Amino acid sequence: MATKKKEGGGAKAAAKPRVKAAKAKPAAKDAPGTTALARRGNAYTLVTGGTGFLGSHLVRRLVEAGVKNVRVFSTSAPAWLAEAGVESVAGSITNAEDVRRAVENVGSVYHLAGLVSRRQADAHRMYAVHVDGTRLLCEAARAAGVKSMVLASTSGTIAVTKDGSGVPDEGHPPPLEIISRWAYYASKLYQERAALEIFDGDSRRLVIVNPSLLLGPGDERLSSTKVVLDFLARKIRAVPGGGLSFVDARDAAEALISAMSRGRHGERYLLGAANWTFDKFFGRLERLTKTSAPRFTLPSRFAVAGARSLHALYQHWNLAPPVEPTEVEMAEHFWYVDASKAARELGFSPRDPGETLHETVAYVRENFLGQGALA
Repeated sequence: MATKKKEGGGAKAAAKPRVKAAKAKPAAKDAPGTTALARRGNAYTLVTGGTGFLGSHLVRRLVEAGVKNVRVFSTSAPAWLAEAGVESVAGSITNAEDVRRAVENVGSVYHLAGLVSRRQADAHRMYAVHVDGTRLLCEAARAAGVKSMVLASTSGTIAVTKDGSGVPDEGHPPPLEIISRWAYYASKLYQERAALEIFDGDSRRLVIVNPSLLLGPGDERLSSTKVVLDFLARKIRAVPGGGLSFVDARDAAEALISAMSRGRHGERYLLGAANWTFDKFFGRLERLTKTSAPRFTLPSRFAVAGARSLHALYQHWNLAPPVEPTEVEMAEHFWYVDASKAARELGFSPRDPGETLHETVAYVRENFLGQGALA
């Protein structure tokens, strides 16, 4: 500051057999969205940030779909990548030489590398990763002859309002007066603009996908699902006055794959499965987990002012504050999205949100509760 179909559900673009190249062995079927460049030789599908929450679901889904020559560019390479037959390139998205190595012999790019933080102190780092890093990637991809790129942004560059009176779609103008105060969302908006400016012309295609809050299993870093852990730990004392949208990370991964084959150049696609007030969200979690939800709501101005005062006291005592004032301020806004465009053009069809919540809770309980995460 988004019942059940099979994992990785969503529309799947039909795979087409590759054209047999001269003097080459018959190749496996193309992945959805494979470019002409990828059909020559053994070009790679590159995923930046492929070890993150969304990235890991995307990489596994590509492998399950039989995509050959998947390459992940990230700062580290966990063992599961090699076990899945995925090539890894270690490096930083902000290092030009690392980026140049990553895009060698690449036909298409999924750009997911990012830094999620609500701390204003991280503003410079987020700008470096999201904006400078994206510029480096787009320039290197152009030089390497890449023709197709899908950029994973966030619904917060478009879909956030003060009062929840409307549900924004892709035609909604960026709410600059709101997001300019939050470094994460401002840097993501500038990231989109940099990519649209640089990765254009000469038959290149850039598609932007804007998922809302990502939930579901597999968030090893709690980049998105910490709100569920905080609820289970009874750290949330009051119900925020705003609302949220969320989507299962597995459905978002499927939408990224569909965007590679079906998305239109220069277009954005919002992804969300549910638009709920925080009161409804916590009520559903209460029924699911048997953990009591907070019972009272503070007026927005008191909630934000109280969080700032508490934050200042904790900083004075050299202690980690229990909540960031920015998080409280964001939760007083409405992050609802209209995902009908993604449904029409990408075949986006998310699973029931109740299933997503159930599996998020199960994952958080199994992997974090009782392991010092509540300290």
